[in-house]
Amino acid sequence: MRQRLTIILTFVVIIGLLVLLNSLTYVRQDETQDMEIAPNRSTYHSGPTGTRALHDFLNESGYKVIRWRETPAKLLDDSALVTTFVVVGQTQISFTEDEAKALHGWIALGGRFVLIDRAVDSQLVPKSRGWSIVSRLFGFPTLDVDPADATQMTENVTALQPVQPTVLTHSVHDVMPSRFASRIMIAPPTGKDHEEYEPDDFGNETMEQYSTRSPAPTVHIADRNGALLVDYAYGLGSIVVLSDPYIVTNGGIRLNDNLQLAINTVAGRDGLIAFDEYHQGRGTNKNALASYFAGTPVLALAAQIILLILLIVWTNARRFGRPLPLPQVDRRSSLEFVASMAELQERSRAYDLAIENIYTRTRRVLARYAGVDHNTSRAEIAARVASRSTIDRHKLETVMRQCEDAINGEPISWRQSIDLVKRLREVERDLGLRMRSREARQAAENI
Repeated sequence: MRQRLTIILTFVVIIGLLVLLNSLTYVRQDETQDMEIAPNRSTYHSGPTGTRALHDFLNESGYKVIRWRETPAKLLDDSALVTTFVVVGQTQISFTEDEAKALHGWIALGGRFVLIDRAVDSQLVPKSRGWSIVSRLFGFPTLDVDPADATQMTENVTALQPVQPTVLTHSVHDVMPSRFASRIMIAPPTGKDHEEYEPDDFGNETMEQYSTRSPAPTVHIADRNGALLVDYAYGLGSIVVLSDPYIVTNGGIRLNDNLQLAINTVAGRDGLIAFDEYHQGRGTNKNALASYFAGTPVLALAAQIILLILLIVWTNARRFGRPLPLPQVDRRSSLEFVASMAELQERSRAYDLAIENIYTRTRRVLARYAGVDHNTSRAEIAARVASRSTIDRHKLETVMRQCEDAINGEPISWRQSIDLVKRLREVERDLGLRMRSREARQAAENI
């Protein structure tokens, strides 16, 4: 049992060390890898480049928000009931051409698409009757830029104000973008441009409503370099483009009226808001459990524990060193024989035999104490013992006579035998007679 406890404690200590080492490694990686040059815009990420603060704020404020982990084609499913689809920053997985077409079809049927990125992907934001938008970059992050430092991120940047009162700029006085924010340029249709979609693309009823809406993008926030926030109609839906994700990230959402602008942009329409996590590497086509714990030390810790368990199972009953002989138990103790004989004598009621075993040894010890031969009469032994000690001669001789009578066949009960043995032990104790050293040692080992 003690050996098993040692193995269990060793196993617990090893697991504890693995947890500690993986936790320290994870914290170190989390501190060094969150950079503006390689951001993580996922709503699961709580670092300065992530968008978890915005997602949790909307959720706790009563807005209906979900993390979308399916392909954009699933948006066309009536059971999804998504009204706003949000893509933040440069995604970990690029949109394919089929995914972009599915997204456009969903927008044309009345969906609201919000793109928050510095580089506007023309594949995601299609033209609307020839009108198109492009982004213009003024700077790129470097390795030494700390996204958690608002001073670095907004160095030499002036807050931007709305250019007109709109739904998207409601309650917004000014916003603070980062120094890496791009600007959006609007390109009007040229003589070569024509209607991008024929009536068969949307259906006659849809085209009738589509034809009454202006396809020209609307600028909401801008400066002399270009627009920061625009939106335009597409089919029955709309597309909103914000050219700086820093405004909605954990590191920048607290500045000026950035939070209010984020709410207006993302939650500007009733219904279910879906943040794209599929293209952030959290899609359901992967293992759901692995995706949930991605970026944490849990997966590495689980793999190490499984490896440790397999190692223990494989090494079960395997010898790591030279064979050792089994411990040899000393079976020569006379106490085992005495115990066995005592049990047999008790069952057979042979009390005289028990007295004989004990009295024979005591008589031999008394004769040695008196300095006479073992065959000397009990009277002489009692007289010599009494002369050398304080024991009464007559009491000792009486005890010796009663023991010899019992040995010679006089009837005796178990109570009388116990009394005689007790009196013999008292004599040995009074005389200071002890058991032999070997018998004492064997008795101590068997306790």
